[in-house]
Amino acid sequence: MSGEMNLELHEGFQEGDIVKGVAEQVDEKSVTVSIEGAPFDGIIPISELSSLHIEKASDAVSVGDTLELMITKVEEENFVLSKRKVDALKAWDDLIQKYESGEVFEAEVKDVVKGGLVVDLGVRGFVPASLVEDYFVEDFADYKGKTLSFKITELDREKGRLILSHRAVVEAEKASKKKQVIDNIEEGAVLTGKIQRLASFGAFVDLGGIDGLVHISQVAHEHIEDISTVLSEGQEVQVKVLSVDPANERIALSIKDTLPGPWSNIEEKAPKDAVLTGKVKRLVTFGAFVEVFPGIEGLVHISQISHKHINTPHEVLKEGQEVQVKVLEVNADEKRLALNMKSLIENPEAEENFDYELPTETTGFSFGDVIGDQLKKLKKD
Repeated sequence: MSGEMNLELHEGFQEGDIVKGVAEQVDEKSVTVSIEGAPFDGIIPISELSSLHIEKASDAVSVGDTLELMITKVEEENFVLSKRKVDALKAWDDLIQKYESGEVFEAEVKDVVKGGLVVDLGVRGFVPASLVEDYFVEDFADYKGKTLSFKITELDREKGRLILSHRAVVEAEKASKKKQVIDNIEEGAVLTGKIQRLASFGAFVDLGGIDGLVHISQVAHEHIEDISTVLSEGQEVQVKVLSVDPANERIALSIKDTLPGPWSNIEEKAPKDAVLTGKVKRLVTFGAFVEVFPGIEGLVHISQISHKHINTPHEVLKEGQEVQVKVLEVNADEKRLALNMKSLIENPEAEENFDYELPTETTGFSFGDVIGDQLKKLKKD
């Protein structure tokens, strides 16, 4: 009789059924629930509360909570129930749709474990460390409790495998922003950017979502050997767009084209007859080019180098030598500066040769006689 009664009581409640239950008692490792229409209560073991590991049942459920549960086992006067399996059933259909559409969604990081992050999406989702950011993160401790945007990169329902990526979202956002920026940049435009990175051949400048390259030859009007001597990472600079290649996402920039040219105000910096110090940059058959200001070279014609005749400038000058020069002519429009060196050098051949020799004895006059006669003549006058 008792067995027959139990069978009747169990009718309508079988393994695999989904039922609604209300949490009546929350113990450390289990939850007791009442089930509408059932002759007795059911038990949810702590392992069946969540897809994530929890230390105590109260971390997932509170007394009075209404829960959707699956009957996993029917015992005499007791049901063994699972919240985790119902959550997973609901979740997988939604997750498959998200995976196939590439949808971006937000979720809270529930835990930080070795090798990455754990997210609860009804099933346990894992974010490998390499898929968290697009840069290296040394410590993920601060990520617990954070809400991040994710895409599903790998899904296997049978194996219960769900791999998520926040990095994919970040990279997609950057790519979209980069395209938007590059589509709006015009050749010849002058923009403000920030130096992201220095290299031996130039500087990469962030233009607000995409980097452009300033080749070392476009940094300044003068020649630059080491770019780090004139620029630094994080520095804000003005740049002119030289060219845009949207297909290859390349932007060529110039800093020097935004700077005053070295020849501007040259008449003030090097007026006629000014004496300047410069460095011999090049020697040619007809003279020497001397750099007197960064990017400003003037010509000392071979005839203006030395008082004595020389066949080539190499006879008296060498490249890299520091010299003093005098400005003969300056023409900003034609970018011409004529210089002179020899006027600043003493000419021994031009010194007057005074004859201090006394008259010879054959004249019959002494030096004193000559002076005396001259004095007498002055007195008479």
